[in-house]
Amino acid sequence: MRPIRLPEPPTSPRGMPEIFEGGVFGVIRRAVIIGNGFPGAENQCVGLVRALGLSDNHFFYRVTRPRGGINEWLHWLPVSLHKKLDYIVSQICVYSHVLFTSGEKKIASMHSANSSGVGLLSVLEADVKQIISMAHKTFEKDGPLLVVASGRDTISVASSIRRLASDYVFVVQIQHPRTRLDRFDMVITPRHDYYPLTPQAQEQIPKFLRPWITPREPPGRNVVLTVGALHQIDSAALRSAAKTWHDEFASLSRPLLVVNLGGPTSHCRYGADLARQLVVYLQNILLSCGTVRISFSRRTPEKVSKIIVKEFGNHPKVFIWDGEEPNPHLGHLAWADAFVITADSISMLSEACSTGKPVYVIGSERCKWKFADFHNTLKERGLVRPFTGSEDLLESWSYPPLNDTADAACKIHQALAERGWTLRA
Repeated sequence: MRPIRLPEPPTSPRGMPEIFEGGVFGVIRRAVIIGNGFPGAENQCVGLVRALGLSDNHFFYRVTRPRGGINEWLHWLPVSLHKKLDYIVSQICVYSHVLFTSGEKKIASMHSANSSGVGLLSVLEADVKQIISMAHKTFEKDGPLLVVASGRDTISVASSIRRLASDYVFVVQIQHPRTRLDRFDMVITPRHDYYPLTPQAQEQIPKFLRPWITPREPPGRNVVLTVGALHQIDSAALRSAAKTWHDEFASLSRPLLVVNLGGPTSHCRYGADLARQLVVYLQNILLSCGTVRISFSRRTPEKVSKIIVKEFGNHPKVFIWDGEEPNPHLGHLAWADAFVITADSISMLSEACSTGKPVYVIGSERCKWKFADFHNTLKERGLVRPFTGSEDLLESWSYPPLNDTADAACKIHQALAERGWTLRA
């Protein structure tokens, strides 16, 4: 049996001397995370805060949109306008029921249904005034506040906090905010977000659309470019997961191949045809596999999952996760000898590439626009290979693990030092 391989811990980002330790006013000891309700975006914030050593000392806020009914068609609006419009519509509905019905129960039930999808009750709604007040009142005792936000809906909140409390906060916006990057102390975004500025993209975009395609200018000094998405996977997390999942994975026949399926996107379209192609390729390599474990995401179309389950549901070498907790994702990352991942998921690919283990991609030829640019970067750096079904999994290969989150954390340390601040957990 081959031992599992885990990446070595990255070099500590605290390479600069902590020359500002003398006073609390320049030492960041806590963070505020502002999420948008989407796991992919919020996971990046949590991962960065973890890499900075503040995972046990942060507050979590969320910018939420109204959900259900017509609201699903209004997500293109600015979140503040969307909330106002939802309030007006809800008031009209309430008054309509008062005028045309006499049943109070109907009004009550409608109100509760309209508010049920707003967000998790355990997470506070992001309030600019409240966060600024906390930064002001606690500055002398606890020092500056690190604010980390991700997603389009968080942009106005994060930029307002920085504008109104710049002396007390350091604001990091993850994912490209489209315009006015100077509204943040730092922007962390994948380099493929700048694909629209490349000559290839300029040939694809009509001139009249170019002013509306972001970004509009090259990255400035406060922009940190990554290869993929930030996440929570590091050597410590993998070692912890290896221990946690030992009893379930240690006895499995090796090599262990983990197959992760996402779902089609506007820039990476596929369907049952890709599922059938994956089935053929997996059948071809089963002889060189000890065990295959397959996981679907919430975005995986039913027509795709059904094909996979029908073919491998009763295969003695194959285990298909049924979606019930506990989620074995961390165990898969720690114990797998190799991965096969659909091309649509930047997050899953980024996490797998942080392990240094072989990562095979299926469907990258179906991707276009900045997704294609992302896959080209992974291939050029030797992080992934196309899945062809002719692989011998007994033969392994490796590469320097992708450490985007640790690299971004290091850039934050450097930026804080230039400001005369430091960060300590």
